[in-house]
Amino acid sequence: MAAGADRSPDAAGSPLADRLNYLFTTMHPPGAPYTNAYVAEEITRGEEYGGVSLTEQYLSMLRNGRRTNPSPDVLRALAKFFAVPVGYLLGDLSPSQAERVEEEVRFLVAMRDKRVRSIALRSVGLPPEVQDSLTTIISQFRQQMNLPPEPPGTNGAGEADGSGGPDGGATNGRR
Repeated sequence: MAAGADRSPDAAGSPLADRLNYLFTTMHPPGAPYTNAYVAEEITRGEEYGGVSLTEQYLSMLRNGRRTNPSPDVLRALAKFFAVPVGYLLGDLSPSQAERVEEEVRFLVAMRDKRVRSIALRSVGLPPEVQDSLTTIISQFRQQMNLPPEPPGTNGAGEADGSGGPDGGATNGRR
């Protein structure tokens, strides 16, 4: 996954390593992805992570698949840091549940762009038929610019279901 966020997390290697690399590549504030050192330090010194002690080296081993069975406390801390369910890291979610988590991650990544956020927020409160018209207009622009009908990784799902998602504030803008 370190090579690109568009690869499926279970494409190769250990599922935990793939999912961690996917999160490192995608779940970060605008700018450069997190480093192992940064995440390890934040988890180790952050009270909200339950007193877990995590080293840069151990995190590196988890990410490269050399260690595949971290303690439940480490998994909970990593899940909390990246604002995903711990079941996602454990591989305990059904394929559809895991895809939902990844869809929410992609949404949070898209929302980093302030222009995208502005467009989305300006549509709040408009009647559904107007929102549908805006969606049609955007689709026409995408077609004119030879872009795919839907942005990569959206599965054509443009509807909001009001279910929320991972708390994007869990990382508090840290790098």
